[in-house]
Amino acid sequence: MLNSSEQKFSLIFSLILISELVCGSLESLSSLHYFTKPAIVIVLMIYFFRRSNHLTNTLKQLAFFALLFSLIGDVLLMFVDRVPIYFMLGLVSFLIAHILYVFAFLKHRNTNKNPVTFIIILVAYAVGLFYLLKDGLGNLLLPVIIYMLVILAMATSAFLRQNETSKASYNFVFLGAILFMISDSILALNKFYQPIPLSNISIMLTYALAQFLIVIGLIKQR
Repeated sequence: MLNSSEQKFSLIFSLILISELVCGSLESLSSLHYFTKPAIVIVLMIYFFRRSNHLTNTLKQLAFFALLFSLIGDVLLMFVDRVPIYFMLGLVSFLIAHILYVFAFLKHRNTNKNPVTFIIILVAYAVGLFYLLKDGLGNLLLPVIIYMLVILAMATSAFLRQNETSKASYNFVFLGAILFMISDSILALNKFYQPIPLSNISIMLTYALAQFLIVIGLIKQR
């Protein structure tokens, strides 16, 4: 499903992701983490910029700025231990990124597709997650609820692209949206419910793959 250019980029991206997983896990390499983590989204931005000439300007801008705000969120979250307010600012950055993705995905919405069943499944998932998180949210209760609603909207908008774009584009974007939701869920559980073993690896792995799949899926859009 990947052409030669995408295969070459996948190799480069995989090497950067592996480097981040190692540097983010080993204290002796922690200083390199400040370079490897932003590099994940930076290379995606560069690749998308170079390979998206066939897309409309509006779609290109929405996706590019979604990546940009994701990058800002990544950088802010790296310094949360030093400046706690950066968590809220990072949350806002990713909130904006999700909203931009929603608008990008809705550019190819299948108006004949009924999302009710899918939304019911997502809501059931969100309710279960919220039940686990609610006691640990404190002053972040409302912001987290808003964030959850927006990421559910992002997953739904990805679902609504079915049959309005190529099968490969739909599959990549939809899987990316689901992985994004899973990544945010692991992060939330680890922060507000209880520590999760190897959470830094699972969060980053699902997040990086989510962004990669969304970018490749949008590039494959015809």
